[in-house]
Amino acid sequence: MGFIEDAKETAEAAAHRAARAVEDAVDTVKDKAAELKADAKVKQAEAERESVDRRNEAKEKLRGD
Repeated sequence: MGFIEDAKETAEAAAHRAARAVEDAVDTVKDKAAELKADAKVKQAEAERESVDRRNEAKEKLRGD
């Protein structure tokens, strides 16, 4: 019976390693998604700031400042 028990333990260990690898892959994808989302927010904020700057410059030109 030792052979069967060893095989069972080996299979369980392999299953745990595979599950951990899947969890790691999921975490990596989630981290990358969060990074891309943060980058998009930064780009949006920069574009908004640039838009406000341009708007302010246009207003200054119209006022003759």
